[in-house]
Amino acid sequence: MSQSSPIVEMKGISITFPGVKALDAVDFRLFPGEVHTLMGENGAGKSTLIKALTGVYRIDAGAVFLEGNQIRLNGTADAQSAGISTVYQEVNLCTNLTIGENVMLGNEVRGATGINWKATNTAAVENLKKLGLGDLNPRAPLSSLSIALQQLVAISRAMVTDTRVLILDEPTSSLDSVEVEQLFSVIRRLRDDGVAILFVSHFLDQVYAISDRLTVLRNGTFVGEYLTHELDRTELIAKMIGKDLETLRSLDKQSAVRNHEHGGKPIYSAKGLSKQGAVEPVDLDLFPGEVVGLAGLLGSGRTELARLLYGADKPEAGEVEIKGQATEVYSPSQALRKRLAFSSENRRDEGIIRDLSVRENLILAVQAKRGWAKPLSKRESDEIVNKYLHELRVRPADPDRAIKNLSGGNQQKVLLGRWLATRPEILILDEPTRGIDVGAKAEIQERVIELADDGVTVVFISSELEEVVRLSDRIVVLKDHRKIAELTNDESVTAESIVTTIAREGEVKQDAVEAPVPGEEARR
Repeated sequence: MSQSSPIVEMKGISITFPGVKALDAVDFRLFPGEVHTLMGENGAGKSTLIKALTGVYRIDAGAVFLEGNQIRLNGTADAQSAGISTVYQEVNLCTNLTIGENVMLGNEVRGATGINWKATNTAAVENLKKLGLGDLNPRAPLSSLSIALQQLVAISRAMVTDTRVLILDEPTSSLDSVEVEQLFSVIRRLRDDGVAILFVSHFLDQVYAISDRLTVLRNGTFVGEYLTHELDRTELIAKMIGKDLETLRSLDKQSAVRNHEHGGKPIYSAKGLSKQGAVEPVDLDLFPGEVVGLAGLLGSGRTELARLLYGADKPEAGEVEIKGQATEVYSPSQALRKRLAFSSENRRDEGIIRDLSVRENLILAVQAKRGWAKPLSKRESDEIVNKYLHELRVRPADPDRAIKNLSGGNQQKVLLGRWLATRPEILILDEPTRGIDVGAKAEIQERVIELADDGVTVVFISSELEEVVRLSDRIVVLKDHRKIAELTNDESVTAESIVTTIAREGEVKQDAVEAPVPGEEARR
């Protein structure tokens, strides 16, 4: 890691929005040839600081220096001219164009008669080679690449110009472990070439694997700058949330204490529930007051099963009983009437309504359940809003603020409040902690345990297997849209043991195909 003078220095940066000071005299340094991670809870000011550095927001106070010279950034074009490029979480490429066209977009090689496509594709290959991607065919459609490779193509496009500062905003959110390592190899190569890289991620393992230096923000203020190897994870989290870790540590204790064998009759029972291409026939019983985790790799069928249980998708076969009575749950409105609630993993498109206020988003499900012809009174609305803003510690606690102006973690809390307001007996949470900071994550995990203690049945889905293990009483393991195991959670169940279960199921299935045992059915 370079110990030269910083290439970027931001001093005393302050930015104020109506009703809130997003940044208050924040300092930040970025050195050439380092990977630097900006850490903090949702709402800490990370995105605001990045947008100040990329010219999206104008600063109210403070100054930005590039190689020691003060600069003014009046827009993203100014940032790009200064050699500052950004690759966002949602890959901003044109899937209808070729790989080469995407890499060279806006920088095509031109001749006397217009774009020289042969020379442009040759230039694209040269730029791809710098990132170890020289084997890609520049004439192939971008849509033929995986999301991980598209992410690398986006980085290649950012590096076509004289980029000295590269900002990577949650680049690993949709990648598996192999793809993450591929991306990290590219990041290390760029770092070794002297590029200053600002890496933004909520995954602590990845932060510690790739980062040289950390800057921590809390509530819009600067907490400190640290060398990554000198700050252990416990200290980092404590600095981010501004308190000790007893809350987080107590989650494991609470889970262990309340882990129990279910008794009595199931509140929800599915037999042979299936939908072609989504979920193969599955049996599942849900009991009052338990947390049932759905575990599996990306594409295993977790979300598809959740949607069938809730009725967001109509099953093609199977039977459902609720409280011992045969019933049909073929639509969200039916589910609400039967006191089922479902919080989608797609917060942006299926969760919040961005242009509505926090209040309007919170009361939406209750109003839908009641019927639009019977609007809630102001008193009823105020009771719901005040209750869940307070209980879920939504910040800022302004019910009339547009929800799009809240951080991701606080948007997630509002969504949770929306469904809790319907007083569900069964609550299905699909990736409720994805993309949110450790503080908000801990609060949502605490709430899940409290709900189960109050008798609510919670179906919990998370890509983080440690989180599933921490919270669940039982864990249903899925692979290739099939249920392959159902585990009672105890000391023997770990994230590693679940991965082993998934891997071994494939081996057993292959063995069964190659050498079937007479009289025994091959394991599903």
